[in-house]
Amino acid sequence: MKVIPITPLQVAEEDDGHRLYASEKKIYPRAVTGRFARWRWGFVAFTQLVFYGLPWLQWNDRQAVLFDLGARRFYLFGYVLYPQDFIYLTGLLVLSALSLFLFTAIAGRLWCGFTCPQTVYTEMFLWIERKVEGDRPQRMKLDAASFSLEKLVKKSFKHLLWGMLAMWTGFTFVGYFTPITALSMEFIQTRMGSWEVFWVFFYAFATYGNAGFMREQVCKYMCPYARFQSAMFDHDTLIVSYDAARGEPRGTRGRKDDFRAKGLGACIDCDLCVQVCPTGIDIRKGLQYECIGCGGCVDVCNTVMDKMHYPRGLIRFTTQNALKQGASAGSGYILRRVLRPRVLVYGTILLVLTAAMMFSLALRTPLRVDVVRDRAALSRIVAGGKLENVYRLQVMNATEQPQRYHLAAEGLQDLAVASEPVVEVGPAESRWVAVRLQIPYGSAPSGSHPIHFDIRSEQGADHVREKSVFLVPR
Repeated sequence: MKVIPITPLQVAEEDDGHRLYASEKKIYPRAVTGRFARWRWGFVAFTQLVFYGLPWLQWNDRQAVLFDLGARRFYLFGYVLYPQDFIYLTGLLVLSALSLFLFTAIAGRLWCGFTCPQTVYTEMFLWIERKVEGDRPQRMKLDAASFSLEKLVKKSFKHLLWGMLAMWTGFTFVGYFTPITALSMEFIQTRMGSWEVFWVFFYAFATYGNAGFMREQVCKYMCPYARFQSAMFDHDTLIVSYDAARGEPRGTRGRKDDFRAKGLGACIDCDLCVQVCPTGIDIRKGLQYECIGCGGCVDVCNTVMDKMHYPRGLIRFTTQNALKQGASAGSGYILRRVLRPRVLVYGTILLVLTAAMMFSLALRTPLRVDVVRDRAALSRIVAGGKLENVYRLQVMNATEQPQRYHLAAEGLQDLAVASEPVVEVGPAESRWVAVRLQIPYGSAPSGSHPIHFDIRSEQGADHVREKSVFLVPR
């Protein structure tokens, strides 16, 4: 039998590039200034103003946005929603998904680069890190240095600030489910409930871990959007691109050198575009799924081009077709290619669903009624020769004023409400009431007969009809 020997490959321990399992290298993003950096910080300010400020906003002597899970009430400014209105949450999620599809088909991953919570909090945590430890060279030097008092103080202070920001984020998150003013008093008096404490620490820990340590790992390995974005991209999608025709071949040179005479392109191979990238990729290698479209490389490359007195746009937001055609940013080529079939389909579906949801909300009746038969007594004969069925009605007032509702029933001859026909329900409350319906004995054949409850507000503005059955025994 012929034997083929297997000889193991000898690999040097320090050669990380050839290891089967290499640890992920830590990324030290360099600070960058420019147009897109200002836009990014503008979105950070806007999103966090909304997130941290919205729970403190008052509306009709209550919190404007509150998801009261205990009372099963959801307050959205002037709307009071019940679990029966879950369809609106479903519609909102569908609209959000379609909006993301549409935006991605047009402008790529700008959501990831400017407004995604992972990006926003990573940017905030990085800002704290830079203020305490310095920019990229100082942070790399500090991490490589041996243990010292300076290193201990800086690391401890950084993590203290991270922890404070994370805890405040977790506290604000819980404030959307427990009235934040009451939650603040409970915190001051150390009387917070166990579940509230758990979720504050859970959300704080998630923020601290994701934005402080995992950072780009979440975008590269955990976020599903990075994986299926290619299904929404085409050659007319706006992406961060490197103009290889203009930039290659790369090479260093002096500011006054004629790089064309040396056979070089516009790229001076400074690697600053790699150093500012929060995911650590080299955009000069082409489109990569790790790119979140933050525009940091565009800003730093434009800065280098200004210093070298070269035209801007070596790295820019453009499309693959525009890059292939050599179209400039002001030519209008990109704008003319926006209204293509996939964008029109996404836009039409989104517009129709948005209009339907707004129309449904506008016509929504602020009254909900659930009808439940009393299983203890399906049908019985009562005094006066009457046949009676008993029901339990849950009447839900979705307004913020007390309401009086009148109950009636129809569907059988001589069907009458034998219980109190008027129900009073407080603002944004629900009430269970027992309703007795009676018909003369023998006036209807045996079996199950469809009926309808008619519930109307005292002013007549709100009106609901709910169906049920009236049972006549043999």
